[in-house]
Amino acid sequence: MPRIALKVEYHGKPFAGWQRQKDQLSVQGVIEAALAKLEPGPHTIAAAGRTDTGVHGLGQVAHCDLQKDWDPFRLSEALNYHLKPHPVAIVDAARVADDWHARFSAVERQYLFRILMRRAPATHDAGQVWQVSQQLDVGAMQRGADYLLGNHDFTTFRSTICQAASPVKTLDELRVERVMGVSGPEIHFHVRARSFLHNQVRSFVGTLERVGAGSWSPEDVRDALEARDRAACGPVCPGHGLYLARVGYPEPVFSNTA
Repeated sequence: MPRIALKVEYHGKPFAGWQRQKDQLSVQGVIEAALAKLEPGPHTIAAAGRTDTGVHGLGQVAHCDLQKDWDPFRLSEALNYHLKPHPVAIVDAARVADDWHARFSAVERQYLFRILMRRAPATHDAGQVWQVSQQLDVGAMQRGADYLLGNHDFTTFRSTICQAASPVKTLDELRVERVMGVSGPEIHFHVRARSFLHNQVRSFVGTLERVGAGSWSPEDVRDALEARDRAACGPVCPGHGLYLARVGYPEPVFSNTA
């Protein structure tokens, strides 16, 4: 059974997350349904990460096992035809080893979070950014973010329903930058680690937004981390500003990506 890796892009708005769910639309579900149009099912695909309701994918990676020895490009084209009209696209595909796994072979995951700073309602970016009405202090947010880098017990920034065996993770990057987007000034958070706890990135961003707004000091982030208490976390920001941007592997998987 040939194993094929898929690079997947999707708009999270209509979906109840990545994971297949009974009676709810999911990204996994629509891809598996498209696969069933090409080969008799059932099909079960595995992904590098399970994004929540409303969260977007720019570089999600999944794999599937098929009966036919598909050319990866022809498979991606066929899947994209059957994925219509859902906002999901297979942007690349590649043959991989039989023991390669989209989740367990990954060595890092990178997320992007976007905040749009303007008072007028977002139109073109609606559902793709978290909108706030005030300007945020990027420098203060970065100073707060720096306390989170490295290996820590992230209980404060972990959902109460998180199923991870341990709250200890190593955060490799949490970079905050101001950019000019098409709809106005934005704050971008670039977050990178081998793996994440449930709601960890959204907890980081919601807390750091409070720093940028002046309600928290950067040192308050350090104190929240050291508290190891979920109640010490700032607000958890909405999912629609979050993107799974890239998944890294020991060796390149796709021809047009590193």
